[in-house]
Amino acid sequence: MNITSKDTTAAVGRVLLAALFLLSGFSKLTGPAATIAYIESSGMPFPNLAYLGSLVVELGLASLLVLGFRTRLVAVVMAVFTVITAIMFHNSLADQGQFVSFFKNISIAGGLLQIAAFGGGMLSIDALMERRQKLATVL
Repeated sequence: MNITSKDTTAAVGRVLLAALFLLSGFSKLTGPAATIAYIESSGMPFPNLAYLGSLVVELGLASLLVLGFRTRLVAVVMAVFTVITAIMFHNSLADQGQFVSFFKNISIAGGLLQIAAFGGGMLSIDALMERRQKLATVL
């Protein structure tokens, strides 16, 4: 297996995208009451469930993204989550800060969709599993 700069770039890209989610998830984990109150203030139904869902995405799926496990599916789910977050929490586009946050989320979703389209690269659990599967079929 030859590791190329493309493979390294794919892995670094996954880590950089996941970092934002992991930091946000840890912040939510340390302040659940404030996070749930913020979710309630947005008008989202079932704020406790939304809080738990955000932890699953931001801590669980972001960790899977770093590892490159089920990368394409994880990236799609995270992209959908990110677009929903933009719509629910950054929809006051007349406010410059909200405008920037909305389009930041949309851009992050675009990066995640690139990962969904092209996969995690050679430095991922997905690639390792694929190599093992090919080896098993040869033997």
